[in-house]
Amino acid sequence: MHELVPADRQRRAGEGKRSVRRPARSPRQTHRWRRRLRFVQAGDVRTRYLQWGDHGSAIVLVPGAFETADTWRALGPILAADHRVYAFDLTGQGYSDPVVPFDVDHDVRQILGFAAALGLTGRNAPVMLGHSSGAAIVGLAALAMSHDVAGIVFMDGDALPLNMGGGGPRLLIDPYRTSLIRLALRSDWLIRRIYTSQCGPGCPPLDDAGVDLWRRPLQQRGTEQALKSNATRGLIPAMTSDQLVALHRSAVPKLVVWGTDDLDGAYTAASPGSTAAAIGAPRPVFVPARHLGMLSSPQQVADAIKPVFIRS
Repeated sequence: MHELVPADRQRRAGEGKRSVRRPARSPRQTHRWRRRLRFVQAGDVRTRYLQWGDHGSAIVLVPGAFETADTWRALGPILAADHRVYAFDLTGQGYSDPVVPFDVDHDVRQILGFAAALGLTGRNAPVMLGHSSGAAIVGLAALAMSHDVAGIVFMDGDALPLNMGGGGPRLLIDPYRTSLIRLALRSDWLIRRIYTSQCGPGCPPLDDAGVDLWRRPLQQRGTEQALKSNATRGLIPAMTSDQLVALHRSAVPKLVVWGTDDLDGAYTAASPGSTAAAIGAPRPVFVPARHLGMLSSPQQVADAIKPVFIRS
């Protein structure tokens, strides 16, 4: 399905580096390639999505920051044995059309519009699983339209604002933020490094095709603008304390799934339990993974989320 462009080659450590320019893709090539993707109109956003399975209850998979529908390619087919599975690109983050504003309220309208466009409402309402920052989006969707959400799963995400620390803001103003975004998207080495650190030894190595699969959706029209906007307003979607209290009181079934080794950065050993307590979920379910368990341990993730379908 994907037309892949060879990634830049990295020389061995200690040798000089030679930049390799990729051949530019003509507008006609880009248009022909995009026609192979699947879209649906979700509110005001023409939304790219993937689908697996044709029977059973529905589940919508929501990506986190710097992720797209492709993040779920290992988990989707496993869940499809018993469910209709959908994954989509948030606006400004992949192949979905970039439509302002790039904020969490718009993300919530997009996911609810996506579900409505596919007939996933009422008795056919889906479970919504949000990874990392996507947890806040599914949490807010459940508050906005509880009768159209059969259950929610917070996966490796607490829906809290990201604490950037004292050094963050200086790097998130122009020209620094623009340079950082472009550097990250053009560097094969950096993409592999982030993937390895977040995914761990259980994930398959990221080859040239894999690098491009992660990079290209984030090089689409409008994505840089969205990433810059996110950097300015706090980087990731989040819920307020009042919204978390309201979610705790909600009757929507809830579940927290967490990687046993996902304790770097913003999370601590207490994060999974405190997240479950905050939203009114049972004790968290752990899977052997770092932050990208859907890639390193897809079968374990599929098994972990079964309780939310039973309770919904």
